[in-house]
Amino acid sequence: MFHSAALKLTVWYLAIIMAISLIFSGLLYRVSSQELEHNVNRQLGYFNNFLGPNDFNVYNSMRQRQLNEDTANLRASLVFFNFLVLAGGGAASYWLARRTLEPIESALVAQSRFAADASHELRTPLTAIQAENEVALRNSRLTKDEAIRLVKSNLEEVAKLRSLSEGLLRLANGAEQHITMSPVNIDEVVQQAVERYAKAADLKKITITSRVPPAKITGDRDALVELFSILVDNAIKYSDKSTRINLSSRTRNKRLEIKVADQGQGIAGADLPHIFERFYRTDASRTRSGSGGYGLGLAIAKQIAELHKGYITVESAPGKGSAFSVSLPLG
Repeated sequence: MFHSAALKLTVWYLAIIMAISLIFSGLLYRVSSQELEHNVNRQLGYFNNFLGPNDFNVYNSMRQRQLNEDTANLRASLVFFNFLVLAGGGAASYWLARRTLEPIESALVAQSRFAADASHELRTPLTAIQAENEVALRNSRLTKDEAIRLVKSNLEEVAKLRSLSEGLLRLANGAEQHITMSPVNIDEVVQQAVERYAKAADLKKITITSRVPPAKITGDRDALVELFSILVDNAIKYSDKSTRINLSSRTRNKRLEIKVADQGQGIAGADLPHIFERFYRTDASRTRSGSGGYGLGLAIAKQIAELHKGYITVESAPGKGSAFSVSLPLG
């Protein structure tokens, strides 16, 4: 589809280029040929006063032949020039057409992938709910305790669906997300994010140390709390019991860099370029008991950072933990 569109766009670009080139060539040919003819007539008028009739006729014939040759050379030069314009313009038009359609193609591919991934993720909890209810309906001796367990299981799957739908909406709203910029104390933001997951850390006996001194940045407080909550939650999920998570900060080139470092199992090098992609999960996160997510958290965190003119980087290696760094402009 995009190849055909690129060809059609190329034809339109080339038609415009050739129309301009032909109009310019026609005007140039007309002006140049008139100037050549004017010069010949001026020379003939000058030599008519000094040459006899026979000599003048010979000279006139010679100058007319030269005029015809010069006009023919001018036409040939313009034809060759337009041929070069056709060849070069065609190549340039196709390149420009591909560059024009590339963002649209990328957006469409991303949208298709997003829809396919979302459908796949939604199918899993829905299938689980359907299967459990079908089994329960076929059980004529279903007890009250079994019914309660079924309802609880269904509620767990509904909670997963709600979490997934909220993440999808947040990502879908992306660049249109409304954020209110105001001065924010980053140390308070980080502390709020840590407190949000303090109980989850205690359950795994994980110690969280925050060394983020007071500093002001301009941003949306709630969005920034969500950003660092995602990173803290991610660190807790993929850290072993009785380990440490360290939060620290430093300023460099008028930017504030906050680092969230854990002592977890780390991320394989092949996975690092993809971990901020929607729905991307490493094999370890898929199989880790009780920590499986939908692969949306880091994509949302990256989106929030970009809305604040910042970015996220990660350093990690298997068995050596991970360190996520968020860089935000100061002031």
